[in-house]
Amino acid sequence: MISCCGPSLVGSEPPSTPAMGATPVPRLLRQRVVSAARRGGCLDCVTCATVPDTFAEGHEVRRPFGARRCKRCARDAESRDAEPRLNTEIFAAVSAIPTEAVTAVIPPSCRRTVDALPSAVSEGADAVMDLGPWRPRADVRHFVPALSVLGASAFAFRFELAVKSTAGWSPWIATTTMGAADFSPSPPVDGIESQIDVWTSRAGVMSPTPGGSARLSVPALSQMEADPALASRICSPTSVAMVLGYLGVGVTPERLAADVFHPALDIYGVWPAAVSAAARRGVLGYLLRFPDWTAAAWCLDHGLPIIASVRYEADELTGAAIAATTGHLVVLTGYDGDDVLVNDPAAATADTVPRRYRRRELERVWLERAGVGYVFFKAPSGSAPPRPGTRPHGD
Repeated sequence: MISCCGPSLVGSEPPSTPAMGATPVPRLLRQRVVSAARRGGCLDCVTCATVPDTFAEGHEVRRPFGARRCKRCARDAESRDAEPRLNTEIFAAVSAIPTEAVTAVIPPSCRRTVDALPSAVSEGADAVMDLGPWRPRADVRHFVPALSVLGASAFAFRFELAVKSTAGWSPWIATTTMGAADFSPSPPVDGIESQIDVWTSRAGVMSPTPGGSARLSVPALSQMEADPALASRICSPTSVAMVLGYLGVGVTPERLAADVFHPALDIYGVWPAAVSAAARRGVLGYLLRFPDWTAAAWCLDHGLPIIASVRYEADELTGAAIAATTGHLVVLTGYDGDDVLVNDPAAATADTVPRRYRRRELERVWLERAGVGYVFFKAPSGSAPPRPGTRPHGD
């Protein structure tokens, strides 16, 4: 797994910017800029993107013995054939420029954070600004930096990027230098290539697994141990029954199945029906289209199991209780390193319901498809429903 840390700016004289504290760790995307800018508003940004069409032009690199196609263009052409999705997001940092002025000109679908630009720190003859960490929402392979300094006289600068793997942070990987300056050379880094004005990762750069682990004691129930006439159809009520049991509300999958059944559709898996059935038992809930694993890990860290809607073909989910499915519900009960702890109701027996699935595979069959999850929690005291025959206050 590769994680990434944002660009940095290197230069001969420090920009005039407000001081900031040290960058926290762990971090994903870091950028450094080495530069000599002294005055004027300053905007630094990095665009993170998946392929295919980030760099579609077919420019050439001239060499003494003729021309060849740029490696960047050749690789992106291959990527366009292999990977039809495109995700782009932009991170920015500003000094002496209103944050809202920058936010207003970035398309909402691409917009991420706009931070305060840190003050530069001297490293020998260079001035360095260290930015980040930045965490892309999805796996990304291309990183494109940019720098705007209003009213500055000529100066030299370059960008540097660092990425994080299980071995720790990589060395800084530099772009070409803009302007007349000689900066210290940066060593090559396996898996990340600097191509003039862009970095390209051989593998997708992703958010790191949250540190540590989380494990919730959710009771295990198998839908396959229910009435054979229902067994293959009640993954949703069985999953809800497991989470209700975790919250101290005992109910059988069959009882919940009767409550959530939709006769016109002849199904047991209507999502809002599950939330409504839990509420009748004093448990609140909501449906969320989870944006990333970080949001899911937050729920698990805070004692909230997630009922996740997954869909996968054969061999997409290693160790799955069923080989393939067009729609299935499982309970996420925790995580441990690169594994997600799951109660899969499709297991044959209750003692085989608890499982470990690979996080990257689960993200693919859950977050990169429906991404929907049920989250349940006990209603606060004092919020009990009215007694039968009474009306709520205010009606």
